[in-house]
Amino acid sequence: MKDFKNKNVFVPGGSTGIGLAIAKELACLGSDVIIFARRKEKLQQAVKEISQCCKAEQKISFMQLDVSDNSEVNQKMTQAVNSFGVPDLLINCAGRSIPRYFEDISHEQFDETMKINLYGIFNAVSCLVPYMKEQGGYIVNVSSVAGFVGVFGLTDYCASKYAIIGFSEALKSELRKYNIAVSVLCPPDTDTPGFKNENITKPEETKEISAKAKLMQPAHVAKVLVKAMQKKRFMIIPGFDGRLAFLLKRLFPSVIEFIMNIAIKKIEKEKLNNK
Repeated sequence: MKDFKNKNVFVPGGSTGIGLAIAKELACLGSDVIIFARRKEKLQQAVKEISQCCKAEQKISFMQLDVSDNSEVNQKMTQAVNSFGVPDLLINCAGRSIPRYFEDISHEQFDETMKINLYGIFNAVSCLVPYMKEQGGYIVNVSSVAGFVGVFGLTDYCASKYAIIGFSEALKSELRKYNIAVSVLCPPDTDTPGFKNENITKPEETKEISAKAKLMQPAHVAKVLVKAMQKKRFMIIPGFDGRLAFLLKRLFPSVIEFIMNIAIKKIEKEKLNNK
């Protein structure tokens, strides 16, 4: 994927945050973009923002969609293909995180997290691959640094994001013969509306673990993704901290655990002193 001009791009989760930044970046490079999300007002605002860097002949559109609903995904994505064309790029950005202590995570929350973060990707991919394999293309599934490092307070989120990496590795192997590339984007903490919402329920231990890491901007994540796609990298990890965590996790996993335990013990000590 050397040139993004005139490419057809589908972005589930493209109305805010990283998804919106990616949609903007690809539109600025000449792509036609359609974004999907649940809330119409957010979609309408996002289309206005994306359209600001487009030429008149480019197509920018949106469609309301709940990625966790398989039947709705099949219906709406098929409709999008018929009206917008087969995607050259599918960028699966829809996701959510509600950090909590494990014992405070209900079955309903766990189920919903898996349905949005993991099933949402499966639903979109399973619907669109039959169309994409006729012409080839590129699929990017958004995981997280928490997709290869288990983080305190994120048990349901980590479960979904770890699964995305395994799913994508297997998918990459199967789709190679159709000239469909697959990558996984693993951003660190990023300054998005979702990140702000996370802080409402985030345990103090989780905050302490990530306190020293630099908060990344969505536009920077989008630019890193585009450059990495041009090189067909599978694991795309924006930022030095994220790449260092990946190497340490693979080569010296006990170091990662040691660093996180220092942060956890610090908060535990503070809680004891405050009693």
